Amino acid sequence: MGTKNIAVIVGSLRKESISRKIAENLIALAPSSLKPAIVEIGDLPLYNLDLETEAPPPSWQRFRDQVRAAQGLLFVTPEFNRSVPGALKNAIDVGSRPYGKSVWAGKPGAIVSGSIGNIGGFGANHALRQSMVFLDVPLMQQPEVYLSGFDKLVQPDGSLVPTTQEFLRKFMHAFAAWVDKIAGS
Repeated sequence: MGTKNIAVIVGSLRKESISRKIAENLIALAPSSLKPAIVEIGDLPLYNLDLETEAPPPSWQRFRDQVRAAQGLLFVTPEFNRSVPGALKNAIDVGSRPYGKSVWAGKPGAIVSGSIGNIGGFGANHALRQSMVFLDVPLMQQPEVYLSGFDKLVQPDGSLVPTTQEFLRKFMHAFAAWVDKIAGS
């Protein structure tokens, strides 16, 4: 089985984002069968059909090309108002267009959500699942990852607290098995 490229989509744009720090740790915890890399979404203009021309915005093309080249998808997102951040929703829309040319379809995916509250980004996780089902992304069902107390899981040096690190290591191994199952060798 060859190494699989994984597009890691981080829902938060903040420089010191907890989601980004979690994503960086997930990348470090990935087994050697996966090659995860963050695909940036902060420079994507809001989706507007008027911009969908022979020469769409270069950042749209870059994003689409990077996601298209991936064999799997890993979403790491905070929860904003019981849903996904606007930047993540915009990235989903950019990747799903033009109609009939979605870069998402058929790629195995997984979601890691979190919040500083106790429900661990449940609303964001399930809102994202709803979009991914429509876009034909088979999502890993277990283990689910809802990280509550998000702000207390990353230590000052950027590493994860040990219990979270071990949980996310197991998650990444389960995700690798999921990608192999869906994407094949």
